[in-house]
Amino acid sequence: MKKSLIILAGAVLSGCMWAEAEKLVLLHTNDTHSQIDPNDKNLGGIQRRKVIVDSIRAEYPNVLLMDAGDAVQGTLFFTIYGGEVETRMMNELGYDYAILGNHDFDNGVHPLALNLKNSNVGWISTNYDLEESELQPFFKPYAIKEYGDRKIGIIGLNLNPKGMISEGNYDGVKYLDAIKAANATAWHLKHNEKVDAVVALTHVGYDGVSPSDKDIAASSEDIDVILGGHSHTLIRPGSGMEWVRNATNDSVLVTQNSKSGQIVAEVVLDLDSLETKAPVYRQIAVDSRLDDRIDRSLDSILAPYRAGVEDMMKLKIGKTARELSNDDAPLLNFLSDFILESALPLTGQRADLALMNKGSIRRSLPKGDITQGEIIMMQPFDNRIVVEEISGADLADAFDVMASRGGDGVSAGVEAVFDPAAKKCVSITINGKPLDRGVTYNVATIDYLAKGGDYMEPLTRGHVVGSSHRIVHADLTDYIKTRYKGKKINPGAEVRMRPVVL
Repeated sequence: MKKSLIILAGAVLSGCMWAEAEKLVLLHTNDTHSQIDPNDKNLGGIQRRKVIVDSIRAEYPNVLLMDAGDAVQGTLFFTIYGGEVETRMMNELGYDYAILGNHDFDNGVHPLALNLKNSNVGWISTNYDLEESELQPFFKPYAIKEYGDRKIGIIGLNLNPKGMISEGNYDGVKYLDAIKAANATAWHLKHNEKVDAVVALTHVGYDGVSPSDKDIAASSEDIDVILGGHSHTLIRPGSGMEWVRNATNDSVLVTQNSKSGQIVAEVVLDLDSLETKAPVYRQIAVDSRLDDRIDRSLDSILAPYRAGVEDMMKLKIGKTARELSNDDAPLLNFLSDFILESALPLTGQRADLALMNKGSIRRSLPKGDITQGEIIMMQPFDNRIVVEEISGADLADAFDVMASRGGDGVSAGVEAVFDPAAKKCVSITINGKPLDRGVTYNVATIDYLAKGGDYMEPLTRGHVVGSSHRIVHADLTDYIKTRYKGKKINPGAEVRMRPVVL
């Protein structure tokens, strides 16, 4: 009797294990942006993420952990250590595959190559020609994983670096059309390599700038799942955003997890029924409920890095009257006015206006004391303030670029109204006068934008007449210490660049 029960129990257990063996779990992260520890909202953190990964690996025999780019840039861990910490942590978590994001190039190709040399991850790039790049030895155009008699193909699609990555930081990297590369490689995998499903890791954004994930999905015939990044889109399961019809009217699953490692996506493929069963998609929050299960073995690795970060986070440099969110106008206004005031010592004269992109503001500032570390994390990039002379016609084109993404930062005295549908400005007023296309203006901005970054190509037509020799966050730290000595930062909340009211 007991023997029969043991045999029956063994058969049930074997059946359960076999059922799990028929599944493949894809774990997907994107745009984690150096959030090694939880953020200021106590969300995310690499050790919490490891709890999720380890628990799912314990449940399923077939798991692929993959990242869709921009694992770096955004906290002091990257500012101080240049990607070393993120590389070590991806190794510790056992990432199987990853692709580059645009911020992986923030320090240039050579420092990136040094980090890749220490990486155990399988790096994929399908649409970057790296033949003339130092990065070439670390990448493959695709990967194939086998599970019994099933084969899964994995491709990696990257954005066009021109207009998004600073010139000089991606030397030797040649961009290939993402849609053409995706379709050709997916076709090869399905028809020549005989894979049963194709998964695309992408860093192009869900929609907006083309080609986006939606464009890639709609143009495809052979891609089954897209694990995306770049636009920081939160694609919730059940929202309807996660399914895009392809060229043959089949549904492609598209996922993305906002930013800063606050969510891990789980996509489960039924290996026995890939042709008939849709993938099952859910998102797992990375939060404090996981803290009692954290693997403390990572503490000893992170301790020396944390010491350097904590030193910077202790240096108080000023105070704010209220929290300044990186999603709202006051912080954007404050930074735009700072850029404007910084122009005077660079050229000896006040600039007519200043331009600042929203995308450069990486975190909010808390109410009360603010530290040097918080300023660096809010403005982490290796940018410098510049002043350029530019024609009114070219400046108007630059305003249209800003309008196309919903408006950016402009200094006090500037008012711009744009048509969101047309993605163009309908009126621009500078210091009480309409923009004159025939006049030359002195514009203060950051060198990233002046060189055409964030698609600001019109600014490349100007002529730089002054430049700071220091990084923006260093100038900003001194500005706060002097301009706001003894008083609180309390910028106005007016929206200086806004959509037209119909």
